[in-house]
Amino acid sequence: MLHIRKTAILREDVTAEITKVGERPIVRVVGLAVIENPFAGRFVEDLTELFEAGKAVGELLMPDVVRQLSQSPISYGKAAIVGTHGEFEHGGACIHPMLGKPMRSAVGGGKNVIPSNVKVGACGVSIDVPLAHKDDPWSFDHFDTMTVAIADAPRPNEIMIIMAIADGGRLHPRCGDGPR
Repeated sequence: MLHIRKTAILREDVTAEITKVGERPIVRVVGLAVIENPFAGRFVEDLTELFEAGKAVGELLMPDVVRQLSQSPISYGKAAIVGTHGEFEHGGACIHPMLGKPMRSAVGGGKNVIPSNVKVGACGVSIDVPLAHKDDPWSFDHFDTMTVAIADAPRPNEIMIIMAIADGGRLHPRCGDGPR
């Protein structure tokens, strides 16, 4: 059974880099849920419960996350931080097998693999959530990162699941595109 302690939606409006203002703000949004880790402190072979938890969190939060954007979502990413009584694989189980479907549904497609990051850490630790274009894996302009932290999460027996989207790439990209 999924036990959510807290959810949050964080929005960034990036308007300038150094002193150069962009043509328009780039809006980046993360939705996150802090859930109880049912497997904290013990090794369990079957992680299906966490697969389903990731899907449920995506279905719950992604519609609200998308509504925070000024324009249509163009890039996405996901991450998890596992509290210190859990293991890395618990985070992977939350974000890999089933979270992608509700994310793709909410952003209107998504042919590209959703970039991800997982780590084990204490309360307040930050994580870099990678972002990439939802359809074009070679769009270097959309390779980006959001750094996320919540002061009281994850507690040792929790997992923080994070979904990120943006309505544009970096504000002033100058790296070109990759091979086609």
